[in-house]
Amino acid sequence: MNNLKKTLHSFSFAEKIIFSFFVALFIGSSLYVLSIINKHFSVQVPIEGGTLTEGVIGYVGFINPVLAVTDSGRDLTELIYSGLMKATSAGTLVPELAESYNISDDGLNYTFVLKNNIFFHDGTPITADDVIFTIQKVQDPALKSPSKPNWDGVTVKKIDDRTVSFTLAKPYAPFLENTTLGIIPKHIWKNASDDEFTYSQYNFEPIGSGPYKLYSIERNSSGIPQNYDLVPFDKYPLGSPYISHIIVKSFTNEKSMIEAYQQGDIQSMYDISPQVAKSVSRRDSQIYTTSLPRVFGIFFNQNEAPVLANKEVRQALQLATDRQAIIDNVLGGYGAVITDPIPPGALPAGADLPTTVASTSIDGAKKILTGAGWTPDANGIMQKKIGKSTIALRLSISTSDTPELVQAANMVKVMWQKIGADVSVKIFETGELNQSVIRPRKYDALLFGEIIGRDLDLYAFWHSSGRLDPGLNIAEYVNVKADKILENARTITDMQKRLDQYAAFETEVRNDIPAIFLYAPDFIYILPKNIQGVTLGSVTTPSERFSSVSDWYIDTENVWKIFVRTAPN
Repeated sequence: MNNLKKTLHSFSFAEKIIFSFFVALFIGSSLYVLSIINKHFSVQVPIEGGTLTEGVIGYVGFINPVLAVTDSGRDLTELIYSGLMKATSAGTLVPELAESYNISDDGLNYTFVLKNNIFFHDGTPITADDVIFTIQKVQDPALKSPSKPNWDGVTVKKIDDRTVSFTLAKPYAPFLENTTLGIIPKHIWKNASDDEFTYSQYNFEPIGSGPYKLYSIERNSSGIPQNYDLVPFDKYPLGSPYISHIIVKSFTNEKSMIEAYQQGDIQSMYDISPQVAKSVSRRDSQIYTTSLPRVFGIFFNQNEAPVLANKEVRQALQLATDRQAIIDNVLGGYGAVITDPIPPGALPAGADLPTTVASTSIDGAKKILTGAGWTPDANGIMQKKIGKSTIALRLSISTSDTPELVQAANMVKVMWQKIGADVSVKIFETGELNQSVIRPRKYDALLFGEIIGRDLDLYAFWHSSGRLDPGLNIAEYVNVKADKILENARTITDMQKRLDQYAAFETEVRNDIPAIFLYAPDFIYILPKNIQGVTLGSVTTPSERFSSVSDWYIDTENVWKIFVRTAPN
């Protein structure tokens, strides 16, 4: 060091300047090289931090996979509980609490092995006993679980502490979907009677094993839980989430939720109309959309309206229906045209079915009718002489008082009037529509929606056994060949083979025209732009928007690639 000082003192002024220049150049070059190396070997990764405050509409109710019935209750249940299997944004199922599963060759037995070291939020280990207890509670008729139909006739058996088996009475390919049911802790619930189970505080202060756990609850003046603050569960089997707090705030109606959003009290929301989404979205927000697996269409009742028994009438009405106009004017563009009973949102990623082009032609529809012997009367209403009787092209469209459906029904009315149909629209309150119209099948044509799950089981909606109440075959469709296809499809576990069956089924439906399929609406979700890693993908119910919540993040940092966190198996 002394020698270095002596040497520096011996430098002339010019030499000191030159030396300083080269030292600075060396330091700068070194820093530049280090930055290049760091850039090459490092990557920006998400880290824990930040808060997301989301608004939901309606009383939360039960936060319990056995009892949850409201959308907001299911939202929190999705965040707080986990099941043997989990739905992904890609529309597939992956093990969550399960390590592996096996399906017997005859499709009757499903055996699951639980992962090691899985825990509830209170630190209690999860065992096969918890799985069995949960299923037994779902099957208990006194609890009236909305999931009970999925588990009727299923026998559950403990093999050991980590292994459980389910035995079905007959093969049912979509059964695996049922195992996404959240598992509740037996040690918390085992001593609760049926009444105590329903009114337990744990329905509102839940303990699960999902990605988030309850941190705090804010109640209103009546003591009713209103805001839930959730934090990451560091022992979640698929990896602890990044966002430090998810706060869920409930509102009584859409108006109050939107006001809170505009005032900045909440950052995200869903369950809003397309018109509202476009008008309220802020600059710091992003609108995510994905097709919902829901079929909205007009279902014909040929028994109630004999005029619809004439195939050319159904063909003409279909050709006169402008589906895209309905989507543009009623849904603000947030929807997809459909021509078949399976909407695009119901298919897993990469899967496809042959589709037909939704063509519209008023002139073409008129030609179909005139070619089949229909002629206009003095008022322009098409009529046809069949035997000694003359029938008029006269029918009504029944629907609920939901604004979108009312508007759609009136648009269809105008479209059909253009080809000489005498059409009226009948509007009913939702409860009355179900009890007084749908159940007794008292409608000519019904503008209605069906929810098609990821299981793709169309049996309930189209098999002839469901044509009468309480069945869901609202078109009263009867086709022996279609029945056989549907019976086979629900027993086939191979997805491609099932899709082949449904392609054959759709061919039958296209030929018979028991309904006019209109659109599949979009799921609309507003999130702040600083939320990254969001993959909405396939959403069969609104709560599944959280299927990838563990991957969402706000904060990041640069880390060398060798230290990047990998997802657990």
